[in-house]
Amino acid sequence: MSSFSRSKMYLRLMFGRRMYSSKGAAQDITEVTKKISKILMSCPKLGLDTVLEQNGIRASPEVVEEVLKKFENAGTLAYTFFEWADRQRHYEHTVKAYHYMIESVAKVRQYQIMWDLVNSMRKKGLLNIETFCIIMRRYARAQKVEEAVYTFNVMEKYDVPPNLAAFNGLLSALCKSKNVRKAQEIFDAMKHQFVPDSKTYSILLEGWGRAPNLPKARELFREMERAGCEPDIVTYGIMVDTLCKACRVEEAVDIIKEMTCRGIWPTSFIYSVLIHTYGLDNRIEDAIETFLEMERNGVEADVAAYNALISAFCKVNRLQNVYRVLNEMHSKQVKPNSRTCNIILGSLISREDTDEAFKVFRKMIHICEPDADTYTMMIKMFCGRDDLEMALKVWKYMKIKQFVPSMHTFSVLIEGLCGKGDVSEACVLMEEMLERGIRPGRHTFGKLRQLLLKEGRQDVLEFLSKKMNLLVKEPLWD
Repeated sequence: MSSFSRSKMYLRLMFGRRMYSSKGAAQDITEVTKKISKILMSCPKLGLDTVLEQNGIRASPEVVEEVLKKFENAGTLAYTFFEWADRQRHYEHTVKAYHYMIESVAKVRQYQIMWDLVNSMRKKGLLNIETFCIIMRRYARAQKVEEAVYTFNVMEKYDVPPNLAAFNGLLSALCKSKNVRKAQEIFDAMKHQFVPDSKTYSILLEGWGRAPNLPKARELFREMERAGCEPDIVTYGIMVDTLCKACRVEEAVDIIKEMTCRGIWPTSFIYSVLIHTYGLDNRIEDAIETFLEMERNGVEADVAAYNALISAFCKVNRLQNVYRVLNEMHSKQVKPNSRTCNIILGSLISREDTDEAFKVFRKMIHICEPDADTYTMMIKMFCGRDDLEMALKVWKYMKIKQFVPSMHTFSVLIEGLCGKGDVSEACVLMEEMLERGIRPGRHTFGKLRQLLLKEGRQDVLEFLSKKMNLLVKEPLWD
């Protein structure tokens, strides 16, 4: 090929790429993401590469990030797509794409793949503090405390020296997974190496608040002040939340008075905590008054504040007030979220008002995007009232909406099918779950195993057991 021909081809390639990236870029990303999502939802992993190629799919960083974000619960299916994208010409994974993928495989405990991804990032010089913070969080959530600590200690080996942000990341991961004692032990041992800031103390305060251990939280708050680290609005918010969780709402109000004296004004979060606490205590009038006080003080109610008020009304079974709050949200252009929907559904289901719950579900899905908890709640509700047909309809709707089910969603439906003796459908779902690299819980697999043995289907049980054994084992380290 002549140099002229090569130049011509290069210009055509560059021109085509420019056209693709500039003309209706946002729409292109949305459309391509939808197309890939449809393929991922319907295509087996083994034939995925071929189908993507046949559909003329082109990998771009924006599209890959969107797909991985959407398929965060898809485990190894998402990884198959990730590997396909990596093999495409003129494409390189972004740091964000790697982070989405690490989060996704760690969620289904595919730790070997997770560390392979880390090593790949290392070769490309893409590793950063956030990479290791994600891994620490995922290990801690799986109650693999030693592995979370190991991840922090091994950062130096990967040429990412740990700093205060990483230290805070480790403490946060441990505190959020109810390992605050371990976090405190690490803090006491290393606070001279990483000089703590208000965020460090806030993380530990929140951990002791969740424990709950109010004396320890108070002690830490005093230590923070002695260390010359001024409490900020986040710290005060955590102290208010801690006191409210310990049923010391009047003391929480005193803290709010103290902070206002220092010129720090309560946020929507602080008001939300108070409203929620009054709701739990059936002090509905106090909840309403706090909400009105927030508005009088010029603090705009966000969705969290409205959710707290809705929760308070649900607690005292004042459904009409709940609907009035939803109307007010609409008039003030505050969009409900999945949490809004889940609060209302949870309340109705606990009162066994399942018909009203289904009405709310059908209405809310047009207003806000349901999350995994929403679908799981509805499927569990229909299974509970022996309406497997409706449970499967919700499941199918979820798939049509290209929402990837979580482990809990799979488990609820499989157990519901086992309860009705529908072993064939339960096995199909179990196989799909395993195909996605999601390891079922012992209770779920145990129920299906019992049913298969009862029906003399040892062959199917052996097939599913082999599939389970094919899942990547869980190495402690890389």
